[in-house]
Amino acid sequence: MPSEKILAAKKQVVADLVAEFKDAKSFVFASTRGLTVAQDTELRNELRKSDVKLKVVKNTTLRLVFKELGIEGLDDTFVGPTTVAYSNDIVAPAKIVCKFADQIEVMEVKSGIIDGKAASKAEVIALSQVPDVTTLYSQVVYGMLFPMTKLAMLVKAVAEKAQEEGGAVAAPATEAAAEAPAEAPAEAPAEA
Repeated sequence: MPSEKILAAKKQVVADLVAEFKDAKSFVFASTRGLTVAQDTELRNELRKSDVKLKVVKNTTLRLVFKELGIEGLDDTFVGPTTVAYSNDIVAPAKIVCKFADQIEVMEVKSGIIDGKAASKAEVIALSQVPDVTTLYSQVVYGMLFPMTKLAMLVKAVAEKAQEEGGAVAAPATEAAAEAPAEAPAEAPAEA
């Protein structure tokens, strides 16, 4: 049985991690066993640039921390060595960890937590494929401008076709009838 001092130290570690994790919006759990020092350093540098933190924590500690945070459904995740990437940015941890998992054969994404709910490996990978904010903005603007651009191109094409055919665009039938000279009414036949 561990001494009171050891138990108090473990409880303090859990409390510290709970305090550190409670404000994070997303977590990605990965297996990084077998990474070289250079690969680990490169991963950590990339995460640091995006303000994502990375920790290797014992599975029993992680179970206690996330139980304390009220997040369930992670028991299958906490098997074998587990590395935790977390941030206030929902997309950044998934984007970076999945990118490295694609490049490094020994690294594997296990699962994650997205906005307070357990997420499967597939959900984490799907989240990693979401474009960044700048790209999303440009896609929205393009989506709003495209119909107007298409209309302008169509009007230009009609005008060019009319010009090729020799002049002005034909007036609609109602306008043509209004512009035609009025004909004299037919005279009634004379009575004999």
